[in-house]
Amino acid sequence: MTMQAGALSRRAFAQLLGAGAALISAPQLVAGNFTEPGRTARKSSGVVRLSSNENPYGPSAAALVAMREAFDLAWRYPDEHAEALIADLARLHGVAGDRVLIGDGSSEILKLAAAAYTGPDRKLVMADPTFEAIAFCAHATRAAIVKVPLDASYGHDLSKMLDAAKGAGLVYICNPNNPTASITPKSALRAFLDAVPATTMVLVDEAYHHYAESAEYESVIPLVAPHPNLIVSRTFSKIFGMAGLRLGYAVAQPAAIQRLGEEGVWDSVNIMAIAAARASIGDAQHVALGKKRNRETKARLCNTLDGLGYRYIPSEANFLMIDLRRDVKPVIGAMKAKRVEVGRLFPPLPHHLRITIGTPEQMDAFVAAFKDVMAA
Repeated sequence: MTMQAGALSRRAFAQLLGAGAALISAPQLVAGNFTEPGRTARKSSGVVRLSSNENPYGPSAAALVAMREAFDLAWRYPDEHAEALIADLARLHGVAGDRVLIGDGSSEILKLAAAAYTGPDRKLVMADPTFEAIAFCAHATRAAIVKVPLDASYGHDLSKMLDAAKGAGLVYICNPNNPTASITPKSALRAFLDAVPATTMVLVDEAYHHYAESAEYESVIPLVAPHPNLIVSRTFSKIFGMAGLRLGYAVAQPAAIQRLGEEGVWDSVNIMAIAAARASIGDAQHVALGKKRNRETKARLCNTLDGLGYRYIPSEANFLMIDLRRDVKPVIGAMKAKRVEVGRLFPPLPHHLRITIGTPEQMDAFVAAFKDVMAA
């Protein structure tokens, strides 16, 4: 049987494993402001949550309306809607539909890549620190994990990663990088992709792509065409404000998309997420506004930190790493006691605190709590 590349649907999968479906209860949709999207941040329990690099303004009004309308489709499997989203994404990136695979957040794409390309004799190479999810996935395949420290500019040390890539099944590059919000320059990344062995897959995670504004940054999606061993992952969790909906995707050549799909399950993306994503793709204003808000609020926070005498890693994302010049772990706990949640400890940078860029009001709350905690 030939499975349709780019869409691992229930129909295709059922031919392999037999029919089946899991019953879930539908969540209650919270009413939003449909006339002026994102004017204020979504309501919370009173805790200022700046720990997970979420977009505090939420999805666009168009996405919220699309989800409401999608309730009428909740009784159907999302096959044709998933195919329509894949077609939208293919047009967006100027590729054929068989070069796109959607997943349950970009985290599922990372899991599929680890399952497909790592194992006891196929190691994973990654930076240190970087987003840890793919390492957890590679542990499940019993793969050796080689961690290469970031360079002095907090970019990926690609020369050392190239040496480590010999015999590797997969190299993971997060650009912009989480947790440092730093970038790996485009010329260095291009040279790395040209030099890495053809038998080693490279996964470039572009979760924070929309926030990067440096002239030294570029997306590598156009480089998929000449590189059969390149996979690029994207997500709707960040600038599109859909972290709770769980939708990501991969762009790669058809053979790689097919291999990733073989590790997946049918219908891992729900109809609400698909509807919101399709509406979001067409809402360029929401993306532009998200970038503007992030840029302005981040600059305001940096000015405050400059005045307080704290240094930070230059950020090309929607978060910032602040050098506290002291152990960060007690600070994380003290901030939580003041109802401000900040990023977790990253062992390679034990003195750095990761803080999500929220709304101006949230950042004011952060600064007030931060001053109290650091003065104690």
